[in-house]
Amino acid sequence: MAFGTQDDTDEVMNEINMTPLVDVMLVLLIIFIITVPVMKHAVNVDLPQASSQREEIKPETLRLSVDAAGAYYLNGNPVSDEALPALLQAEGARSPQPDLHINGDKAVRYERVAQAMAMAHQAGLRKIGFVSEPKR
Repeated sequence: MAFGTQDDTDEVMNEINMTPLVDVMLVLLIIFIITVPVMKHAVNVDLPQASSQREEIKPETLRLSVDAAGAYYLNGNPVSDEALPALLQAEGARSPQPDLHINGDKAVRYERVAQAMAMAHQAGLRKIGFVSEPKR
């Protein structure tokens, strides 16, 4: 071996080694050859059709207001104390049951609001809420 000479093996390799790439491609080809026949032998199932829109059934909202004098208003219409339980009973029997939002005037006695709540509870209304205005 001479000290001043270079062998052909010491040169820089400027070509890409294709062997690992070919090995990976052959493995993928074998996997696809095995799985394609399995995918062809599927069971046909008659599935129901569905729409992409959501069906939302929103219950109505009943607005029961009590003014400063203690008078009741159902959805803006004046209602007497005697007629209110019957109207609430009819609304409580509906399906889906409506939400009841109670507006109470600041000057009204709480007793009138409590009576309205008791009538709604006896009528079978389960969703009762209070409406208030935020401080400005």
